[in-house]
Amino acid sequence: MSFLVLLLAVWIEKFSALRHQVQRDGGWIRELHKLESSPRMAKNPWLVLIVLVLLPVALLALLLWVLDPVAYGLFALPVHLLVVIYSLGRGDLLGGLGPFRDAWRREDLQAAAHVAKRDLDICADSGEQLLERVEGHLLWEAYQSFFAVIFWYFLLGPVAALSYRLLALAEENAQNPALVERAGQLRHAFDWIPVRLLAASFALVGNFVAVSRMMLHELLNWNISAAQLIEKAGLVAAEIPAPVAGPEGINNLDRIWELLLRAAVLWYAGFALWTVLP
Repeated sequence: MSFLVLLLAVWIEKFSALRHQVQRDGGWIRELHKLESSPRMAKNPWLVLIVLVLLPVALLALLLWVLDPVAYGLFALPVHLLVVIYSLGRGDLLGGLGPFRDAWRREDLQAAAHVAKRDLDICADSGEQLLERVEGHLLWEAYQSFFAVIFWYFLLGPVAALSYRLLALAEENAQNPALVERAGQLRHAFDWIPVRLLAASFALVGNFVAVSRMMLHELLNWNISAAQLIEKAGLVAAEIPAPVAGPEGINNLDRIWELLLRAAVLWYAGFALWTVLP
């Protein structure tokens, strides 16, 4: 059932507006801010995470435990699908890059800096640094929005996928530094395996030698962040040249996107083989 759910999730994301209807975080974020403002809860960030992350996933696990034996899991299928769709990243990654791409193609660096700040929350001291940060943003967002979610769903089911997304929401929206730190620590643990698996996938669908050489130094490095690792691996795998203004710089983003698509096809092929093998 896992592979079927992943196929349906991709189809719905591309051809349906259901994702935007499912991904409503307003109530959860309001509850997060309410708990943060509580004097007792503010001093115990682990308790906030228990209430906002552990409790929802425990309720989901209980629901699935009840539904799985019914009608060979038929009633559990829509729950799986809705959880996966909810757990995917927010926003339209390619659509969000559109204004930046247009400005960069015109070599209007001032407009590119403006839309990067407005749409992507990215600032830089120079045009070259700006494009480098947008390249890293594309790699990280693709990883955390899609690859990490489908990895944990296929490995451990919807409970793990939902846990990952709720931790990401807590880290991104919390205002209490201690809570942000705790959520970040747990998310870092969640990222450790899938980000290295994606980097290995980049080696298979990109420059194998360059990625292998880079991974020799970073494979077991606990301190490197997932964003840093996936940026390093993606740039060397796609053989991205130095950033330049104009259409040549946009080609860098296109090459990164093509690398991500090849990696996604590789992952789905691996999931399919794992599903059919006895």
